[in-house]
Amino acid sequence: MSQAASPRGTFQQIADVLKKEIDDDREMAELPAVSVLMQKYGVSRGVVLRAFQVLRGNGDAEPVPGGRWRVVRSGQVVDRRPLEEQIAAVVTDDRLSVGAPFPSASALATRFGVSRPTVTKALDKLEAAGVLTGGGQGKVRTVRAVPNREERS
Repeated sequence: MSQAASPRGTFQQIADVLKKEIDDDREMAELPAVSVLMQKYGVSRGVVLRAFQVLRGNGDAEPVPGGRWRVVRSGQVVDRRPLEEQIAAVVTDDRLSVGAPFPSASALATRFGVSRPTVTKALDKLEAAGVLTGGGQGKVRTVRAVPNREERS
């Protein structure tokens, strides 16, 4: 697609195609990667990101940690709390007590659909807050304190 060939703008055309794909495929949960769309349409990263912003403005997609974009469907409930709050909730959701081993960063990355370094940053915040003991390479993190609602908000 050529920017000069389209009066509406290439980014708008890409956004329209993606919107049609979202509407046609009810199972679609995530937009294709920026690099995939760059190659598919022969455009720059900025053009793809502008297309994503159009979808965001229409309420069809939203960014998630790790540089990806999630499809938003009407009536869909999405937890928009910061990742460290979602991870702190694991203590109560999984009924972990003080001293119990905490899930690994890899397990949490899979559970929340984010990268392991992103989880590690959130775990560091929980360690600083005194919720978890410090883990290191080969060490298992444990629950230091059960967070209550006030501490998580």
